[in-house]
Amino acid sequence: MALLQISEPGQSPDPHQRRIAVGIDLGTTHSLVASVRNGVAECLPDDDGRVILPSVVRFLPGQGRQIGFDAVQSAASDPVNTIASVKRFMGRGLQDIVDRSKLPYEFTASEQGMLSIQTVQGPKSPVEVSAEILATLRYRAEDTFNDDLYGAVITVPAYFDDAQRQATKDAAQLAGLNVLRLINEPTAAAIAYGLDNASEGVYAVFDLGGGTFDISILRLTQGVFEVLSTGGDSALGGDDYDQALADVAMARQPALQASTAEDKTRLKAAARAAKEALTSADTVSLNVALSTGALSSPISRADFDQATQALTARCITAVRKALRDAQLAKENVQGVVMVGGSTRMPQIQQAVADFFGQAPLNNLNPDEVVALGAAIQANQLAGNNAAGELLLLDVIPLSLGIETMGGLVERIIPRNQTIPTAMAQDFTTYQDGQTALALHVVQGERDLVQDCRSLARFELRGIPPMAAGAARIRVTFTVDADGLLSVGAKEQISGVEARIDVKPSYGLSDDQIATMLQESFTTAQADMKARALVEARVDADRMLLATRSALAADGDLLQAPERSAIDALMATLQAAVQTEQDAQALEDCTQALAKGTEAFAAERMNHSIKKALAGQNIQSM
Repeated sequence: MALLQISEPGQSPDPHQRRIAVGIDLGTTHSLVASVRNGVAECLPDDDGRVILPSVVRFLPGQGRQIGFDAVQSAASDPVNTIASVKRFMGRGLQDIVDRSKLPYEFTASEQGMLSIQTVQGPKSPVEVSAEILATLRYRAEDTFNDDLYGAVITVPAYFDDAQRQATKDAAQLAGLNVLRLINEPTAAAIAYGLDNASEGVYAVFDLGGGTFDISILRLTQGVFEVLSTGGDSALGGDDYDQALADVAMARQPALQASTAEDKTRLKAAARAAKEALTSADTVSLNVALSTGALSSPISRADFDQATQALTARCITAVRKALRDAQLAKENVQGVVMVGGSTRMPQIQQAVADFFGQAPLNNLNPDEVVALGAAIQANQLAGNNAAGELLLLDVIPLSLGIETMGGLVERIIPRNQTIPTAMAQDFTTYQDGQTALALHVVQGERDLVQDCRSLARFELRGIPPMAAGAARIRVTFTVDADGLLSVGAKEQISGVEARIDVKPSYGLSDDQIATMLQESFTTAQADMKARALVEARVDADRMLLATRSALAADGDLLQAPERSAIDALMATLQAAVQTEQDAQALEDCTQALAKGTEAFAAERMNHSIKKALAGQNIQSM
């Protein structure tokens, strides 16, 4: 009798054959690759035993390039062609890059708004640069296992929007990686802590990296990781602390200027070295040779704390917002997981301890914890026998919706909704005989489209001509496990449909990400008034359109005085639409026209019935 080998769904059919899957932390300043080996997640080293790969790429004349430590050594001598902190440019447009004067790069933009950096090899997009880093980590993993990779889980900041996530996925595919999933960096850290330490309860994950800051509030329960809320700032990280330290040193010697690209790169490197030294020392000297002279400035930890006080305050402000979104008090948090090399700064450790009233957790390497968590998730998604069951419930950071008449936003998926998810809502046509519907997909918390981020536009065509309001168009939003969005629209009667995968060319600006949620709270009352006024105008326009249509069809049923009265009411309403700023007053004018046309509507109904019955008798009916 032959035996059938049966495997669980998604698992390898050969129980002795293990799929090689890795977790990759694509960081702003450093990147790592990790995998589960012998049941334990560990970061994979290079030939020199180093697990960290600096996220730096240098492009050489011809087709050559240097990646990692070799590129870092050339940064001061060739800053224009040595791209560092490229993660900050992922999914961004030219107008999103602030303080360009402090960067050594020459930026350009395509017609679609995609950002590029000029190098000796021509323009290079952030996607291409990131692909070089990811490919290097892929080769490291394949060399370690002497085998091809089945796939990779890649981490992104929790506050990355759809464009930034899509750019990361594109970079991975360009690097030849099969992307099993994109997961948020704080969630990956919680996976590592939850499994390694059997932690349960509510935890805050404080993730301050080189270029981004994330804060997530999670509930861990028997292998289930539920993200209650997420927040942060995609333009806040260790790089900003470096710049603040450099600004302090330069301010003390105003005669010196960091005017060239080489000066800026050397100054940033010296500031970073001083920052790292201040972790254990009370005073250090920031020394750097500039083209305008030698800069030497003693910097105390107190000086550093004062210079970066506003940056640290921004971190704590984001923590407060995340707790408010989760409807929790700081006393409800059992522990604070520290992630990212920048959390080693004493002022960060102290600020977190003071806010939560407890010492943060540092028993895993903050540089490696994200990659380790991603590796555990990758191991499970590859179908290997992971240690214990793991259910990951992530959320989207900002609401998603579509534009409706009058420039209003109708939210389909609210922020902090668990993903993957699919939600739908029914809409209808505005005018008689309408055969097409334009759909505008937006992201944000405000009530007006002009205050939100535009993601995509597409059209649903082929709707059968019907009376206004007769069509039933179902719009479905689907967010996959990577946080990427697709939108579909289907007319329920005819079955015509259209869909689009949302792939915007660039992401939210720094200011938009930092202020979107704050604006949604501070402008809530004004938004409600604006929305009410727009809705009142839409109702008024609809009433005017319906009345004009009725008059065109059956105006001869009215006597002259009746027609004059209706015309006067229409003129009053038309004037109110153009000038009135009070929603209630506009609604009153609309109701006056509705009441003034009631007799006309009844006469039209009677006329239609008489016409339908003309020439009929009881036998024929």
